[in-house]
Amino acid sequence: MKIKQISLSISLLGTIVGCSSSYSIKTNMDKENFTEYFAPSKVNIYERESDINGRFKTLGLVEGEDCQLKAHLAEPDRIIARTQARSKAYKLGANGIVFTGCATIQSQQCIAQIVCYGQMYQIEKITK
Repeated sequence: MKIKQISLSISLLGTIVGCSSSYSIKTNMDKENFTEYFAPSKVNIYERESDINGRFKTLGLVEGEDCQLKAHLAEPDRIIARTQARSKAYKLGANGIVFTGCATIQSQQCIAQIVCYGQMYQIEKITK
């Protein structure tokens, strides 16, 4: 009886150990995903160019959009469009943005769409 229990335990343990090496786990938790997720927060929003303290370089215009694809989905959101513009600005080397406006536009792909435009800036960090 005791030998059967030991034999069964060893057999079960061997099966578990043998199967455990064939599993691999894949997640979306890599550095690039975190960098992209937090990118918008690294681009400061300024009301106007004169609010920027220190030296800066103008990088150009950037836009972000939000699209309502179907009638039962949420209406387009200005915050989402502005966040998308900040993400794009970060990828282009900006750390500051002044939004010039948002507009609702007609689109064949969207039931409703909002686009926000902004001027990107690369602002020198002031060291003390």
